[in-house]
Amino acid sequence: MCTVSFIKSQGKVIITSNRDEQTSRPSAIAPKNYILGGKNVVYPKDPKAGGTWYVVDERGTVLVLLNGASEKHIIRTPYRKSRGLVVLELIASSSPKNFWNTIDLHNIEPFTVVLFQNDQLFQLQWDSSDKLTQELDVNQHHIWSSSTLYPKDVRAYRTNLFNSFLQQKQMVAEEDMYQFHRYTDDENQENGFVINRNNGLKTLSITQSVIQMDKVNIIHYDLLTQEISTISFSIV
Repeated sequence: MCTVSFIKSQGKVIITSNRDEQTSRPSAIAPKNYILGGKNVVYPKDPKAGGTWYVVDERGTVLVLLNGASEKHIIRTPYRKSRGLVVLELIASSSPKNFWNTIDLHNIEPFTVVLFQNDQLFQLQWDSSDKLTQELDVNQHHIWSSSTLYPKDVRAYRTNLFNSFLQQKQMVAEEDMYQFHRYTDDENQENGFVINRNNGLKTLSITQSVIQMDKVNIIHYDLLTQEISTISFSIV
């Protein structure tokens, strides 16, 4: 939920997310199929709050959560509910993009959602007072780093690494993006793509979805257990 990239290459949409989390938090449940709003959805589950940071529905809609909006905020607990539960509310709706306009986010901690829906890409942000909606060019590459963990200069540094990586590639495959998210700047345990900040905050997993034609393939890499989970399905 702290680093997300979006790639469209050779007819594929590749959305990859690194989850940085406190090591004291229980390990996530690997992606499974659930029913929400009368439709099939797939997501890794946070057993503590019951929500998720990455979810895909049967129509090929993808929502990915990052903590924080455009800048780091002051935490004002207690909040009304987990942001991961908000993600499930959005995906359970008939149109997450439309539901975003009416969902009640009062007393919810600031967050950013990357939404891919009907071949459109949106950045949705809640800064504790306003909803900010931005449509992005689906034919361009994009990367996000959580404002709560990475200051503005670090976010810019990581974006430069992303752009430099892509400049070396004529074509980009899903394995390339996994390698980028897993090994780029790997000696930088503070601000690299897989972090370990004094064994208290670590990158726990990498989740990726690949959408091509009428098929979705989801791959989840648990970096603690070294287990890999995959789920594939046809888009309804």
